[in-house]
Amino acid sequence: MEDGAKSGIEEQISNQHYDVREPEYSLWRRAQIPLIAGGVYGVVSAVGPTLRYEILGWQHAERAYAQGKRLILTFWHCAIFGIMWWTRHRGIVVMNSTNFDGQWMRRVIERLGYGTAQGSSTRGGLRGLATMAQQMEAGRDVAFTIDGPRGPRFVAKPGPVMLARRTGCPISVFHVGYEHAKVFKNSWDQFQMPRPWSRVVIAFAPMIDVPPRADREMVEAKHALMQSELERARHLAENWFRLTTAEQARERERWNA
Repeated sequence: MEDGAKSGIEEQISNQHYDVREPEYSLWRRAQIPLIAGGVYGVVSAVGPTLRYEILGWQHAERAYAQGKRLILTFWHCAIFGIMWWTRHRGIVVMNSTNFDGQWMRRVIERLGYGTAQGSSTRGGLRGLATMAQQMEAGRDVAFTIDGPRGPRFVAKPGPVMLARRTGCPISVFHVGYEHAKVFKNSWDQFQMPRPWSRVVIAFAPMIDVPPRADREMVEAKHALMQSELERARHLAENWFRLTTAEQARERERWNA
């Protein structure tokens, strides 16, 4: 498929989701950004070192790396705390929203060793995708909170599939589950904050590849597969600590095969 046709499909899919307007903030709102960022970073730095991780399915990532590929990490917004700590200081580039929350979050994640691509499903997304493609060409992994920045909750947006088609790199979907966590039920994503010394499980599903010549029908099929794999990983991770020891052993064998 010619580059022009590829760009045409990307534009058709993304026109429903993206715009490139920059938000404007008052002086007071701009002053709040470093204050909130400092407080959040302090909490992350205090809780993160106490967490105890178990990783399922990471062999899929190792196989992709062995082939010289980078990863398009994709996960639900509510799980950001656990993965933000586990993958810190690895140079991963994150699609970061241009809205107010995104501005203070950008400061937090950059202090944790991430890069950022400014853009989201509501502002500047195409520009952000172009930046992420360039970073992948330079040898860096990238990451999406796929239902962010404002939802709908657990509804995947098209960015990772578009980026996979453009770069030839696989989509790695996963979810994070906590043994003990505070769930903020009034937040749009029902954000999960792990309690100190909680056990944590991260479940990685098999890689999703999108052919460079994929037509619109195949792109939509890959998007549906991404959605279903995200849900499968969430079901396992969020129920992990309710399973018996024998049930966990069976799931380890299945996910680590």
